[in-house]
Amino acid sequence: MENWDNLITVEQMEEATNSLLETAAKLNADTWQQRVKNQTPHCKFGEEGTCCRICTMGPCRITPKAPRGICGCDVHGIVARNYLRFTAGGAATHSDHGRSICHTLYNAKEGGSYQVKDPEKLKRIAKEWGIETEGKDIYDLAHETAEVALMEYGKPFGFSRWTARAPQHTQDLWNKAGIMPRGIDREVSQSLHMTHMGCSSLPEALVQQSLRAGLCDGWGGSMCGTEFSDVLFGTPKPLDTEANIGVMEKDNVNIVVHGHDPSLSEMIVFYANDPEMIAYAKEQGAKGITISGVCCTANEVAMRHGIPMAGNFLQQENVVLTGACEAIVVDVQCIFPALGPLSKCFHTKFITTSPIARMPDAEYIEFSDETAAEKAKKIVKLAIENFKNRKPELVNIPQLKTKARVGYSVEAIKKELDGVCNSHVDDFGTLKPLADVVKSGVLRGAVAMVGCNNPKVRPDTAHIGLMKKLLENDIILVVTGCSAQAAAKAGLMDPDAAKYCGEGLKRVCKLVGIPPVLHMGSCVDISRMMILASDLAKDWGCNISELPLCGCAPEWMSEKAVSIGNYVVATGIQTFLGVDPYTKGSDVVTNLLQGENGMVQNMVEAHFTVDTNIDSLCDKMINCIEDKRKALGI
Repeated sequence: MENWDNLITVEQMEEATNSLLETAAKLNADTWQQRVKNQTPHCKFGEEGTCCRICTMGPCRITPKAPRGICGCDVHGIVARNYLRFTAGGAATHSDHGRSICHTLYNAKEGGSYQVKDPEKLKRIAKEWGIETEGKDIYDLAHETAEVALMEYGKPFGFSRWTARAPQHTQDLWNKAGIMPRGIDREVSQSLHMTHMGCSSLPEALVQQSLRAGLCDGWGGSMCGTEFSDVLFGTPKPLDTEANIGVMEKDNVNIVVHGHDPSLSEMIVFYANDPEMIAYAKEQGAKGITISGVCCTANEVAMRHGIPMAGNFLQQENVVLTGACEAIVVDVQCIFPALGPLSKCFHTKFITTSPIARMPDAEYIEFSDETAAEKAKKIVKLAIENFKNRKPELVNIPQLKTKARVGYSVEAIKKELDGVCNSHVDDFGTLKPLADVVKSGVLRGAVAMVGCNNPKVRPDTAHIGLMKKLLENDIILVVTGCSAQAAAKAGLMDPDAAKYCGEGLKRVCKLVGIPPVLHMGSCVDISRMMILASDLAKDWGCNISELPLCGCAPEWMSEKAVSIGNYVVATGIQTFLGVDPYTKGSDVVTNLLQGENGMVQNMVEAHFTVDTNIDSLCDKMINCIEDKRKALGI
């Protein structure tokens, strides 16, 4: 097994960032690195979850001198309420993304801005839901299916339709525990109601609802977002692209898309490739147009169009600091308000497009399904016309760039496996070959790694460090979100990276022709991982909780990540966190979530493990996988 020396290192990435920060210092521009210093040390009460501000009798902070808030709520109730509110915020956010995609599908039409790119997937979903497909115009079917999906948000009775995809054992656990998700909006609304002053303060009830609210996201809103994005924009297939800040091109108009909703970025990509726009860029003195992405919007357009990924969450300011970004165009989620004032230090146009994400110092061009083509064309044209306003003395694009193979949807993974072993059993393939190589010990297991960057962790070090150690131990990785981009920037998504892995994983990668780290999409696409785990358990003939599989979010930072963690654990997947979820102020809540015999473990056969030491976190994951193998007798 070779060492990792030929890959891009975190140190090289930091060196590139430091060169950009020198430009920021010359311009007295504000960056997150300085803001972290200004905000340190963080509030201990906030970090422990022991501060309550849900009414104006306080805020109340729990101390030995004041063990209860003014209403009488103790520390365990306060910590649990804060945890549930955090979860509800994340579930609402991802689910609203899914709702937006459902509306886009409802408005799709032949010859329109948005069309059905995967009619077969639409038909499969419709059949799942008992919607007649025979003889129907594909757009009539799209509108009918979208309407049914939209009713999932406010349905007054019953449970999420998507949960029927889970193994029966998992559904039985959810029903027994009282956490089967109902209407998506109902779970979010009930979570806020439960945490209002004078309602729930029993930690067990609040944690139970946290799991249910998470499930309404992962097996509800997020699944809507993923599945119907595939229908509209195409189900991802493996394709090659590039990653890291060096994908920006000095002589081209650089447009960076950032956020999460692919409806916007799809149209920006379309018009940036329009021959008319390219000709206009050349008239303005550029050689062409380069689109690149940041955060999950980058994942969306990378896996469907091969658009390069400039960076992840904590690199969003870097693209502006290059001095070569004509426009950074954003939709929703994970966008720094700091991009507004930072862009004013350069020639960059900071363009916001959603009424959900309005920010100061931005040019607001509202984007909707009805005006998508018109607004996208306007944005691309504005970026082109801004090229002449560059300040050449500020242009600095660090030359870091790697190859990456992306686009491993569940459908793509099954097709790849079928192509090797000819075990094709139906139109959708099977995961039995994957089960077989795990059973034989060629692969020890798998880790689903997800999540953000967080300044509390040296950026990307946890993602990349964990990945390297897991790969050396013959554990394959499926990744989404900023974790995926960390892998891509380092070069771990290049199929050639297989040479660095353990002998078993190396053989599998060479045989199947895959990289050792499989890109499954954006953070909303963690719902793909739930389907993958469910299908693998069905093909294996065991429960999800028995699979040698675990989840990991080593650098997470957002409310969405807490919602994700809850639905991954509730699905039966042991989940490891490298950042504390603000619950350590209560030993009761900590034990409910993390205890090996705690309430969550007893309800869903999995629990959280929190360890801010990345080396020991990795060892615990490896031990978890080996323990599951031993329990299965393999």
